[in-house]
Parts: sequence; structure tokens; C-alpha cells
Amino acid sequence: MQHGTLFIIMAPSGAGKTSLVNALVESEPRLRVSISHTTRKARPGEVDGVDYHFVDFENFMAMLGRAEFLESAEVYGNHYGTSQAWVEEQLANDIDVILEIDWQGAAQIRKLIPDVCSIFILPPSLESLGKRLRERAQDDASTIERRMRQARDEISHVAEADFVVVNDDFATALEDIRAIVRSRGLTVRAQEANLAALLRSLTN
Repeated sequence: MQHGTLFIIMAPSGAGKTSLVNALVESEPRLRVSISHTTRKARPGEVDGVDYHFVDFENFMAMLGRAEFLESAEVYGNHYGTSQAWVEEQLANDIDVILEIDWQGAAQIRKLIPDVCSIFILPPSLESLGKRLRERAQDDASTIERRMRQARDEISHVAEADFVVVNDDFATALEDIRAIVRSRGLTVRAQEANLAALLRSLTN
């Protein structure tokens, strides 16, 4: 039976993972991004159901109590969760899924789905990361400083990922991630359903 691959993209805030994922999905038709549920308020320009499923704290806790999340985490006082039913449905239909989550969520998912493929996006330096956060103009100085402290903690978990990509040059980083995704599609496990008839003809 054909089965999609689950990819985890981890990165500190400001490393450019969302832009990379959006560009990747545009060029890879078998990839879909999981839209997380969150109690965080929408930022300017964000659309409910497109960027996140924005829910209030009570509804989020109710979903958590019903075990509807594949993983969940609290970040900066806000809660985030990935719909388990949606992810499982996509994978069962041979669709690859990308999750943009932190190391805590990744650790939860590895226990449930051991063959998940995780990719860590690094900034070229802490200075460039701070510059990106300031240029986004979404946070005040104290929030940016908090995000920088959190970035150092996040980066300390880089060894838990399967692959590491440095987002210094966007086009190069995108090609690196695309190569990882395509290589996973060429494994024996991924190909055995597609190549079943060929393998039978070659071995009989």
C-alpha cells in the first residue's frame, strides 16, 4: 500500500522556514502543509484556515482532552496543536505532509511515527537572525530579545534532526530541502508499491 511521508521542519523564529516551505510546496504537488490550531491571536495579514486555525483557549483544551492532536506545545504563552486525523488521512492517501513545529513537538511525533523525516533550518548567524526579526516589524524590542533567547535553546536541539540546512542563500537552501524530500521518495519503502510490477518481472 502506498503511504506518504511525514516531514518535520524545525527552526528558530526568523530563520525563514515558512518562506522556504511555501516555495517548496509550490513546486512539489505531492506535498501539503499541515495547518496548526493555535490560541495565538492572528497577526496582520494572517488568514484563519490558511495560516492557522485560530481557536480560543477553551476550545483548544477541549480538543486536547479528546486527544485530537498528534502533538501540541506551549510557546510564548500560546498553545499550538497538529490535527492527528488530518495528517493520518493525507498520509494514507499517499500525500506527503510537512509540519512546521518546534523540537518539543518533533519529539512527541517521533514516538508515534518513527520513520518521520526531520529537517532543521539554521540561520547563518545570530546577528542575521536578529536582523530578520527586527525587519519583520512584528514584535517590540523585549519580544525580539525573548525570541533570541528561545532561538539559542531551539538551536541546541539541532542534533535531534535527520538533516540540517543553513538558510544563508534562499535559493540554495530551497534546493537542499527539495533534494531531501525527493530522496525520501526514492527509498525502497516509498517505491515498493509503485515498482511492485517491475520488481516481479525482474525477479521471476
